[in-house]
Amino acid sequence: MSCHLFRRVALATVLFAVAASAQAVTEIQFWHAMTGANNDRINDFAKKFNESQTDYKVNAVFKGSYPEAMAGAIAAYRAGSAPAILQVFEVGTATMMSAKGAIKPVYQVMADAGEQFDPKIYIPAVAGYYTNTKGQMLSFPFNSSTTVFFYNKDAFEKAGLDPNRAPATWPEVMAAAAKIKVSGASTCSFTTAWQSWVQLESFSAWHNTAFATKENGFGGTDPKLVFNGPLQVKHIGNMQDWAKKGYFTYAGRKTEPEAKFFSGECAMLTTSSAAYGTIKQNAKFKFAVAPLPYYADVAGAPQNTIIGGASLWVMGGKSKDEYKAVAKFFKFLSDPERQAVWHQTTGYLPITLDAYEFTKKSGFYEKNPGTDVSVKQMIVKTTDKSRGIRLGNFVQIRDIIDEELENVWGGKKTAKEGLDAAVARGNEQIARFAKTAKE
Repeated sequence: MSCHLFRRVALATVLFAVAASAQAVTEIQFWHAMTGANNDRINDFAKKFNESQTDYKVNAVFKGSYPEAMAGAIAAYRAGSAPAILQVFEVGTATMMSAKGAIKPVYQVMADAGEQFDPKIYIPAVAGYYTNTKGQMLSFPFNSSTTVFFYNKDAFEKAGLDPNRAPATWPEVMAAAAKIKVSGASTCSFTTAWQSWVQLESFSAWHNTAFATKENGFGGTDPKLVFNGPLQVKHIGNMQDWAKKGYFTYAGRKTEPEAKFFSGECAMLTTSSAAYGTIKQNAKFKFAVAPLPYYADVAGAPQNTIIGGASLWVMGGKSKDEYKAVAKFFKFLSDPERQAVWHQTTGYLPITLDAYEFTKKSGFYEKNPGTDVSVKQMIVKTTDKSRGIRLGNFVQIRDIIDEELENVWGGKKTAKEGLDAAVARGNEQIARFAKTAKE
């Protein structure tokens, strides 16, 4: 080959490499735990983001339940193949925070990419859950929900109750349950999903009562559980009594009780605001959403409920371009209009104040009464007892609480015995986590 021809071939190779590099798209993996319609919505988010620009591509991948997705990502990180973004439920927050090196804080990702990121635009009770003591956001709020009260208006009418007035207090819930049972308006008066989250965690915050010491775990990795206090014991004792009288029906630890409500079997339900979409799709009766009931004789109640759902964590060990892709995607997700649509179609909270205002101005709340209940419960200033709960091994602690509450509903233990046992066993889990966190 002549020297001239060699130079031309070499130049062409370099130009081709430069062109290919310029056209290269940075791809990132986004692992999540959303099923059904919400899985479709996440895929749509990724599709629209990918179509909005040509530099980055997000691949949204369903990885099973929240615990399964989290365990899979930790294993993948150890193997060097973790996703860039991982959806983690709120009870996994302390675990993710302690995984030094495995995660890159969101505030840092956004700053490095030069993207504007202001925690003040988010609903305080949402932002506060995912920030450190310096006010820096560690993960990106995404599908946040809170606990609310649903009731069957048709069943209320049959029972001689006012269908346009929800029970505001727990004694009123009991009175309504008694009327529904006696009248035969439905075969089940009241049920609850997510019993630990609704009836102990959110219940405590709603009454501005501590669930654990050290600001419910925000102030250190070794708090002590205290949800066996007089108020919680009284409430769980009341529910045990309602179960004996047939006013309260236990139907499962997670979302199983929701089906008993939208099928018309149970007239009242406490669960996540995110159940709204499913209930609206399935219920063949008129229903309404109302605030979580409370005890009127407790000073400071109602305060605010706490968030459930999940946030998006950025995994460590990625390239600069991959982190830029993450930052661009998070900016895309933060768009008020996009967040408003997500809120309106799912029942999850509008995570930003602008998305809430956008929804309000659109007339959505007027057309769909009660859909703003979850937001109103959350836009107040939080206290050290209501900001949220951040505990190590929280997944295991919830399992323990579920076991002990089942003992109470089944009459095997009194409310005090069940809660005392849950606290003792839960504190062992916290001690194990604190020891591991120090190593």
